[in-house]
Amino acid sequence: MKHSEIELEPAVAERLCGAGIDRIRQFALDLGTRGEALGLIGPDEARRLWSRHILNCALLAPEIPSAGVTGGRTSVADVGSGAGLPGLVLAMIRPDIDVTLIEPLERRTRWLDEQVATLALSNVVVFTGRAEEFAPRRSFDVATARAVRALKGLIPILTPLVVAGGQLALLKGQRIDDEIVEAANVFARHNITATESRVLGEGTVDEPTRLFTAIVE
Repeated sequence: MKHSEIELEPAVAERLCGAGIDRIRQFALDLGTRGEALGLIGPDEARRLWSRHILNCALLAPEIPSAGVTGGRTSVADVGSGAGLPGLVLAMIRPDIDVTLIEPLERRTRWLDEQVATLALSNVVVFTGRAEEFAPRRSFDVATARAVRALKGLIPILTPLVVAGGQLALLKGQRIDDEIVEAANVFARHNITATESRVLGEGTVDEPTRLFTAIVE
């Protein structure tokens, strides 16, 4: 992908990304240039990289609590991290949190490791493997995921990673209300409470995103 074919940075990006904007610009350029060839983004996604992907993830950053369940730095697991969305974006905007990128495909974790080194991110760890293979269990204050699977399949994967009293913060699509209804029995089995669905970014970005949050008891 040529640089000229990558979506221009929207005017709101600097406000949403704060002090992380320079790193995010570097990341966006690299992902837009090489992402399709590496199998990280689909055809034509570079032309909407900022509006559909990066700003979508940036909207999540203020939603992550500033302290963990037991105090100290908040630990976040990004499950199925792929290209690093939302995990790398969160880490660049929020240097006060610690992010673990969990991704089963080694070709993708090579990209993630490269980005962590290139962007000098000291608050990111990359794990090659499935979430079910990550140990120790119950070790994160927050688990997040984006475009992985429906709630009823995602909840059983995420909840074993989250400490009691921690939370899920999931970027979802337009079917989120239907997914919540379909996952009612799964919520009960996995002690999920305080479920909520909100729209983030209305009036701020061209493509608002839907956020599902819940507490893991």
